[in-house]
Order: sequence, then C-alpha cells, then structure tokens
Amino acid sequence: MHDDRSIVEKRLERVLAERLRPALHTASTPCEVAVWHVPGEPVPVEEALAADYDPAAIGDRWGPAWGTSWFRISATVPEQWAGLAVEAVVDLGFDDDRAGFQSEGLVYLPDGRPVKGLNPRNTFIPVGPDAAGQRRTWFVEAAANPLILCPEGFRPTPLGDPATAGPDPLYRLERADLAVLDQTVWNLVQDTEVLDQLMRELPTDSPRRHEILRALERMLDALDLHDVPGSAAAARSQLAEVLARPAHASAHVLSAVGHAHIDSAWLWPLRETVRKVARTVANVTALMPEHPEFRFAMSQAQQLDWVKRHHPALFERVREHVRGGQFVPVGGMWVESDTNMPGSEAMARQFVHGKRFYLEEFGIDTQEVWLPDSFGYSAALPQLVVASGSRWFLTQKISWSQTNKFPHHTFWWEGIDGTRVFTHFPPVDTYNSELSGGELAHAARNFAEHGFATRSLVPFGHGDGGGGPTREMLARAYRTADLEGSPKVRLESPQAFFEAAHADHRAPAVWSGELYLEFHRGTYTSQARTKQGNRRSEHLLREAELWCATAAVAAGHDYPHEDLDRLWKTVLLHQFHDILPGSSIAWVHREAEAAYRRVAVELEEIIGAAQRVLAGPAGAQQITFNAAPHARNGVPAMAAGPAQEGAAPTVARQPDGTILLDNGLVHASIDHRGLLTSVHDSTAEREALAPGAAGNLLQLHADHPNEWDAWDIDEFYRHQVRDLTEFDTIDLDDTGVVIRRSVGCSTITQRISLAAGVRRVDVDTEVDWHESEKLLKVAFPLDVHADRSASEIQFGHVHRPTHTNTSWDAAKFEICAHRWIHVGEPGYGHAVTNDSTYGHDVTRDTRPDGGTTTTVRLSLLRAPRFPDPDTDHGVHRLHYSLVVGADIADAVREGYRRNLPERTLPGTRTVEPLVEVDDDAVVVESVKLADDRSGDVVVRLYESRGGRARARLSTTFAADSVTRTDLLERPVEEPSGATDALELRLRPFEIVTLRFTRRDR
Repeated sequence: MHDDRSIVEKRLERVLAERLRPALHTASTPCEVAVWHVPGEPVPVEEALAADYDPAAIGDRWGPAWGTSWFRISATVPEQWAGLAVEAVVDLGFDDDRAGFQSEGLVYLPDGRPVKGLNPRNTFIPVGPDAAGQRRTWFVEAAANPLILCPEGFRPTPLGDPATAGPDPLYRLERADLAVLDQTVWNLVQDTEVLDQLMRELPTDSPRRHEILRALERMLDALDLHDVPGSAAAARSQLAEVLARPAHASAHVLSAVGHAHIDSAWLWPLRETVRKVARTVANVTALMPEHPEFRFAMSQAQQLDWVKRHHPALFERVREHVRGGQFVPVGGMWVESDTNMPGSEAMARQFVHGKRFYLEEFGIDTQEVWLPDSFGYSAALPQLVVASGSRWFLTQKISWSQTNKFPHHTFWWEGIDGTRVFTHFPPVDTYNSELSGGELAHAARNFAEHGFATRSLVPFGHGDGGGGPTREMLARAYRTADLEGSPKVRLESPQAFFEAAHADHRAPAVWSGELYLEFHRGTYTSQARTKQGNRRSEHLLREAELWCATAAVAAGHDYPHEDLDRLWKTVLLHQFHDILPGSSIAWVHREAEAAYRRVAVELEEIIGAAQRVLAGPAGAQQITFNAAPHARNGVPAMAAGPAQEGAAPTVARQPDGTILLDNGLVHASIDHRGLLTSVHDSTAEREALAPGAAGNLLQLHADHPNEWDAWDIDEFYRHQVRDLTEFDTIDLDDTGVVIRRSVGCSTITQRISLAAGVRRVDVDTEVDWHESEKLLKVAFPLDVHADRSASEIQFGHVHRPTHTNTSWDAAKFEICAHRWIHVGEPGYGHAVTNDSTYGHDVTRDTRPDGGTTTTVRLSLLRAPRFPDPDTDHGVHRLHYSLVVGADIADAVREGYRRNLPERTLPGTRTVEPLVEVDDDAVVVESVKLADDRSGDVVVRLYESRGGRARARLSTTFAADSVTRTDLLERPVEEPSGATDALELRLRPFEIVTLRFTRRDR
C-alpha cells in the first residue's frame, strides 16, 4: 500500500505540473506591445499616458535596478471567443515565484484608472465574456525592483541603492497575449490541489486519506492527457463526492481574513511602497465584486493616505468597499511600528494619528491593533491599546522565537500597569498564508487552547512585498469551508473573529509583561544614525509642542498645528518596523537620515521662534529653557529663567599618570590606558566599580549571525572579544579627559567628564566607524549584586533577570532600553543613561573574592553586510553617562536630562510652566494644544516609578474645566469644574491625559 500511494502521488504531481496547469488557457493570440522607459524616478500616470512609445517585442530586455518601464499592450479579441472567459496574460520576466520581491506591474486603462497588479503569482488582466471583436488597450507600469533577498541567502549586494546598483537591465518581457481561460480546467486544478494537499496532511492510516487518494486516482484515470479540456468535466465529477463530505462537528474553525502585509520600507524604498500599496489595493478591490464573502483587512493608515494622495480614483474604490464591509481598515496605528524603540509619546501618537485617519476618512473607530511582524512587543502596549479606545491585539511574529515556544494563542496580555487586552496569536504561524492544506492543518494541530477554545484566525494573501489574496486562495477557502478532514474555513472580518473568540474562550490564560522576541536582537543597534535621528526627533517634538503651547497661552503666539502634524507623521513613518530597527536597504536609511535632518532643522526653527517670543527682547540677561519634566540648575520643570551654575569639577594628573576628576560628589580615576578604574560615591562612601575592574571599557566582538545579518545578534558572539585598551593619545583640559584610540580601520575619540552638582560621569564618544561584521560595546562592571535590571520603556520600565536560571532568562541576552537602564541592591544602585542607544546586556560574574559583579553594557555600533553592505560606516557621535548611587527616580530624571539639553538665549522674561506637579514620581510627558484647534491645553502624564502616587497638579493659566480623555483627546469622564489645583491619584505606571478648557481663549 505504501508503494501504491507513492505511485499515485507522483503521478498526480506530474500531471498537475505538465498537463493540468498548462491547460488552463485553451487558446491565445499575441498582443501588440510598445514601451516607454522612464528616464528617472516614477512619473504620474497622466505623464506616462502622454509619452512617446517605441515598438517592443517579446524577449526585449528592460529595467535597470529600480527603473520603471511603461508597456502599452493592445489586442483585438477574436470573434470566435464570444461568451468565453477572456483575459490578457502578461509575464514581465518573473524569475522567482515570490510575489512582491522582484519585478511588479500596475495595469491601467487608457483613461488612467488602475485595474489590478501583476506579479509572479497573479499574471492575468480580466477582459470579460462580452468583448468579442473589440480592441482593448492597457498600460502597465512595470517596476524593475531587484531581487535583494536571493534564494542563495543573505549575501551582500550593491542592488540596495541606485547609486551602486548599475545600469544593466534585469528583466526580459516573456509574455503578453490574449487567452481563453478554461474555467472547467481551472476548477479541476483547484479541486485537485485542495484534495491533494488535504490528503498529504492526514495520517497514513486514516480512512479519509485513502478515500481521497482513490478519488484522485479515479480522476486521473478519467482525464485524457491529450485532451485535458475535453475530459476535465468528467474528471471533476470523480472528485465531487469527496469534496462534498462535511467537516466533523468538532473541527477547528479558522477565520480566514484577507490580508497583504506590506512593509512600508524594507528591501525597497518608501517611494516603491507607495506603488506596492496601489497594486495590492487594486488587486483586492478587483476581487470584491465577484466574491461578496471576501473580507480584506488593511492596516497602516499611512499606506491608505498614500492611496488617497496618489490614486484618488482607487481610494474611492476603497471607500465604496469599506461602506460595503468588504474592505476593513484595521490596526489603529499610523504604521505597523516597531514597539521596542519608539518613545512614550511617539508610541501614543502612532495610535492617535492612525485611529484619527480611519475616523475622519471612513467613520470607523478601529478596535484591532494589528502588528503581525514587529520584532517583539513592549509591555507598555496593553495600556496604550485600551487608552486609544481599542479592544484587541494581534501578532504572529513571536512564533519566530528561537529558543522557547510561546505557550498561548488566545490569551489576555497584561501590561506593566495591570491593563489587559484580549490578544490572539494565529497558530498558522504566518501572516502570508495561501490557505494551503499544510497551513490549515498546521493551524489546527498547533493551536494551544484545544479543550478551552475552538477557533483561530488565519491572515491570507501574498505579503511583505504586497500582492494580497488571489482567486486561487479564495477557491481554497470555498472548498474548505466544510470539508471532512480539514478545519472549517470561514471568510470573515477580524471583528467577527475577535467577538466570536472572546465568547468562545471562557477562561483565557494571562501573560504578564513584554512579548520578547527571542530573535532579531540586533535591531536594537543596527543603523545607529537612524536610531539617533528618531530619538532626537522625539525630543525636539516634545520641546516644540511645549514651548509653542506655552507661547500661545502666555503671549498669543500662533500654534503651528499643521506643521507639527506633518512632522509627527514623518517621524511616525520612520518608526516602521524595518526602518527604525535598521533592517532595510541602504537607500532607505540614506533617505531616513536626510528626513531626520530636515525634521531637526524645521523643529529647531519652530522652537526658536516660540522661545524668542517667551524670552522677550534680547538683553544682557541669559534665559535658560528647561524642557525636562524635572527642575534643574535653579530652573523649574518646563519653564525658563536664569540658571544657577554649580562649582566646576577639578581635573588633575598625578605623578604616576593617573588622572583624577572630582566634583565634590563623585571622585573618578582614569588610569594610563584611559579607562575608569574608580568611580567613588563621596556621599554614600561607596565605590561604584567592581574591584579590579575597569569602567567605560570598549569591547569589540566578531559579529557573524547564522542568518538575518542586520536583524540578529546570536549568543555565540560573546565567544570572541577584544578589550580596547590601547590608545593613541590622552589629553587633559579644564573640564575633562580626551582619549583617542585606533581599532582596525576606525578611530574612537572619547571625552570623560563630571557634571557639576550631580553624581554622574559623562562620556561623549565620536567614532569614525569603518569595520565590517563587528559589534562595538562599552562595559561598566558595577559593584552591586542585582538579580534583575530595570530598563526604561514607554511610560515606565520593565524588569528583566540578570541570571540565566531558565531558558527564558538566558534567551534575553540582549535587551532593549530607552534612555536608561538601572541595576541595584536594596537601597543602593546605579544607572547608565544614553542619548541614542537601545541595545544593552546585563550579566553577573563571580569575582576572585567570591562576590558578584553586575556588568552593564551598551551596544554602540554594529557592521552587518546585509541588506546594506556598508551599514553605519562613517562618523557617529554618541553620549552616555554612569549615574552612581542612583535609584529609579534618579534614572528617570537623568534620562530626561541627557536627552533634553538646556537652551540658553538672551532675553528679559522668566517663563512660568503651564502646569506644575508636586510629586516627581508623576512625570509630565507632553504639553500641547488640542488637536481640534479649540485652544484647549492637553497634558499627558504618568506614574514613573512603579508605585501608587498622589500628586497635586496646578496650572498657571485660568481654566473653566478639566476633562480626563483617551489618547485621542476624547472624554472618558465627565468634565470637572475649575479649581486652583487638581488632586490626582495614579496607579503604578498609569497614563493620564487631561484636557483643560481655557477661560481666556
């Protein structure tokens, strides 16, 4: 029997490949083709339609990398094809079967209306049954996107930037003809594939498997291989009975949601994503009239905004199908953002701008947060999801974890503040399902909640590079809706799934804390300039909103609503999960750096204008602006006035060459190698550094991950390390020590200094980096016994183990922190703050005396070669500090200080803060004017230490009322009347958004 099955299966494979699929089109006639090669970047369709076209032929080469060619394809439908299913078939030269990763096309009618996209898995253009004798013309905008992720693996390539990609054409036009689709043969192919795939997933001793196998054998016997069209109906009839057998009552239920995960940039630039979105949207809206059951979920408001701006006619098709319930906006975010690295307010604004777009354009308040592909999920997200007015969360990426299998698929996810959100993690383990038999069977077998719940979701459609669902996928969905041996597939919306799943699962498990991805840990470090641009932009936006709101309230200054909205959206776009993590091609990051420069210039102008209004006429006095949420140097939080200068630290070289720095609070020693050998806390009379260890020790590791170069740091990188103790020069000046080192092809210049009046050692580092496949870290071995570290995340912090007791602990060998990371014993600890670094690791080592050293390391730079072969080459300026004797409150305060430097300009006025809070545990994250331009003042704050807080918030402006709102500034409580001060009670890490109605607006 085993051999017999094998013979039938092999026979079936060959017949499908060599006879059935090639017989889909029964007749064809060539089209006439002309071409216009665009001399540069893509052009609007109007310009392409008016261009001069040259004759072209099948076999012609086209498309240097990233080029565009427009093909005009024309043909007259033969009279004898009347009543038949006629379509044009176009092969642009597809040399790989993956949709979205190579050449693609968008088909237009001569009037400029888009029809549908073309890719290797979707090559037809519908003509229809009533076109006999008619001449048809289409224009195809063909994109010569190079194949970056080649089948051979992660190999450095020059194709990631037009500057290095070369002029040679990549593709050859292979086919352009009219053809008749034999619908009986097409349906026979779909029947056969569904049964074949199902049969191969059933146990070998299953009666159902044998039943299907014999039916397929009868089908093959009924098929005349010399006349497939003539025998297809008879062959189909042999499969009808086994296809009609209903599924078992206990079969797993799969909600099939059409989807096309489109990376807003990755192995292609942003401008190409604009076109990918149009191709995909055209495809799915073309399917909808013929498939009323089909539901397509599209996330990322930014992408729909691109459709609106670049393809208004296509956007109207979207509106029509949104109204009809088939096109379903989901996600509630501006882009599918990374969630590890965006700052607090930026993460909130992802929801604000995303949900507001859907509300304004479609009248839909999205309920699902849809993040299938981001590289781990911050423990702050549940509270932000609920505070945005959403109810559900979906991800898939955690299935990529290398070490530990995540134990749930449908569960409550609890954030750091205790907020829970109903979460689903599709057991199909892909967001690009084709609804194959293997995928459906895996989803049912893999589902972790059997016995507690009965249903899961499967997102289907070509994704990453776009394309979306196909007619073949829908055919599979119809055939598996109620089929014995298969899960029950239902075409429905995410909302329908979540409502049913919530009712179905009566006692979901709870997962508390972050959803840490045990993979792609290098994304905390790759492309440092992109990360630095993000961090700086976030803090400039805080300053711009704060000072513009203050100037508007205090002096009637115009608040730049439109400019700030646009700049926020630029920053949010670049937080997409392949841009901010550093995993895109060189072109993407080159453009990101330029975008951040433009953002910085514009925000500096906005900030400067508001501060000049506030400071008043220039005079002899210097006014210092403190945008931080804590007072410093005599200036209150979020206010301006004359600063108080502390006593300058001393710097001295000793006879033995040791350099001493002292500010009265910290006494630091730097040895002949330029390394910190002592950082003594004069207040606590404790040494910060571990005995015999050196701080600010730069270390270089070989960095050769097994795959996914820009994405991954594999644990074995630690097996090779070089301590950078050699130096070129060590120089002193009045305020610090400057050490210059050379390593490989790179140079590192560091300035070590003490800040006045605080227990802090500052290190300013400039690296001219030209290494390859290296990882640069800096280590601080600290004399504390800490079994966990605290890392800042959005609106709080998360604790992670420093030990490796379990595989879950050991897997967190590289972790993400925002502005600070803290380690300590009860009553005493230290913090390391930074201005643009996210990757860290914390380890514990045994000292010779038997004690424990806790070492905190920052990951400063990497040098992966794929997908950008010159990742991070060039000059970088990085700043970090060791804060000794620090508790969490100190870490929070110093993190803000490091990222919000004071600004000083001549003026005559002090500036009062718009709001004041009497408890430093309660941090004001943003102060702005309301988005609806009412003139109301909006304040967002949070409890920062992880405990309960009572605080008194007062304003320096008159307010008629104050209303607690959600993130979108919509009321969640009734307004309260005016009062001199507002009493607040906050839970640990609770976020509160308050809207003040001004009396004098």
